[in-house]
Amino acid sequence: MKKWIPILGVFCISMILLGCNKSGFKGEIAIYLDDLAAKDSFSGVVLVARDGKPILEKAYGWANRDHEIPNQVDTKFNLGSMNKMFTAIAVLQLAQQGKLAVDDTIVEHLPDYPNREVAGQVTIHHLLTHTSGLGDFFTAEFLEISKDRFRTLNDYLPLFVDQPLQFEPGSQGSYSNAGYIVLGLIIEEITGQSYFDYVRENIYQPCGMANTDSYETDKVVPNIATGYSRFISKDGSVSSNVFFNPAKGSSAGGGYSTAEDMLNFSNCLMNHQLLNFELTDVLLEGKVDSPNLGDGAEYGYGFGVRMMNSHRIVGHGGGAPGVCSNLDIFLDLGYTVVILSNSDYDCHPVKTRIRETLLE
Repeated sequence: MKKWIPILGVFCISMILLGCNKSGFKGEIAIYLDDLAAKDSFSGVVLVARDGKPILEKAYGWANRDHEIPNQVDTKFNLGSMNKMFTAIAVLQLAQQGKLAVDDTIVEHLPDYPNREVAGQVTIHHLLTHTSGLGDFFTAEFLEISKDRFRTLNDYLPLFVDQPLQFEPGSQGSYSNAGYIVLGLIIEEITGQSYFDYVRENIYQPCGMANTDSYETDKVVPNIATGYSRFISKDGSVSSNVFFNPAKGSSAGGGYSTAEDMLNFSNCLMNHQLLNFELTDVLLEGKVDSPNLGDGAEYGYGFGVRMMNSHRIVGHGGGAPGVCSNLDIFLDLGYTVVILSNSDYDCHPVKTRIRETLLE
């Protein structure tokens, strides 16, 4: 893997190290974010780090609109699909220990998987790269069922397990939350632990991610942001997403974290504290085209991979009503950018603007 070698000009580096003035990166992005927040077009936290150290960290908007509780830099936000990074790392940790291989089929680790035809064809590689042919669990049935029923990974199986494959495994790609539920079940079967306990003990704790977990929505959790959406109410007004999200996240997404914890995660991964050098490269290597991530983007194992202005960026985003999140790791420039929002689509223009600014 390439070392993190900054290649910005001396002037730009000096400005960043000094904290930047209004014409520098920090000032430019801060003005942009202040303007969005003033228009109620961004609610959340933005953290930009260089070589593992924050150079910009700021919170905007409301964590709870009813009680006018503002977001703080240490507020916990729903990650959406960003959890897929943790799931992929957990799978490769088990591969590193010799407990599975990515070309193993589902049935080799889940012999009682209810759909035998699927289990015999689909490999772990297919599941990791969204090339399995499995569908999604965000179905019409999901929308009709009370969300408090979803607290374990097995609770999601009835939503998709009887569906036929959409295509021959490996022949094409289609983003599949169902596939990452199956990966979580494989982790549980091999380790004898719940998925949530495994990632807590083997990813969150080693990386110092004390404020990251799949919190249950009916538990009292301090300093957590409520998600707000304009797309789930019939009249377009801002509504809480409390009745839309499952009661607990899963191996496909829906956990919570803070910007600082996600920076800790990035540093931990890039310092090879989670996987050895070889498997870190395997994790972050693009394997299949991923049009849903944008033109020219590829999908690795739980990470999106893209080249922009000859620079390689890896990471993952997450989105749902009232959820918008993203992690970008600029491998050769040494930047990490964390954007966590409790509103619809708010993170996307911010992500684009920061990428453009860093890559100028």
